Amino acid sequence: MLISLRNDHKEHLQLLTAQPEQVVADFCKLASDFLENGPTAKLFSTAASKLDVTVDVIENCIYGLINLLLIACKHQLSEADFRDSVLTLGFSENQETLLSKFYDTKKSLIHKINTKGLTGPHYHDLQWRFEVQLASRSMLQQVTPLITMDLALKTGSEISHQILQTDPTNLLHLANELEHALNQSRSRHSRKVQRALGNLQI
Repeated sequence: MLISLRNDHKEHLQLLTAQPEQVVADFCKLASDFLENGPTAKLFSTAASKLDVTVDVIENCIYGLINLLLIACKHQLSEADFRDSVLTLGFSENQETLLSKFYDTKKSLIHKINTKGLTGPHYHDLQWRFEVQLASRSMLQQVTPLITMDLALKTGSEISHQILQTDPTNLLHLANELEHALNQSRSRHSRKVQRALGNLQI
């Protein structure tokens, strides 16, 4: 079978079709690094300078390459089907050979990610209490109050409890880090990743 891509997805890959084999190989390395370590702005900027395009063009090209891999893995394309799909996108036979090698080396990783799913524990409930020693004759320094938390996590039908204890300073730091993570989830990069994953449902 041949996979069908959206027009914007095809446009993101057009940059690669006009490049020599070495550039295609370099983009496969960038995409591989992205899958293992996340985006690297410095590498994107360097690639943009070499090809005299904007960083956004490089990012979209890498997202397009990864999305091609994700869709191919979702449909479990054979080597022949992947080759035919790539050739219909305008890639040369030599470029296709590089992309097929990339697909072959990464499809097991993508398959594990897709089949694993979100089966881990998730938040169920949280109880906490504030603990402080009011007075002691042997206390020679100021007492730091502690917050003890009972975090209930649910996995399927089972509920487990994790007892955590920290001081207000660390708790504030944790809250700030969580807030930062939430802000990151609304960033342009996260939205692009969400759109790429959303395409897998089509």
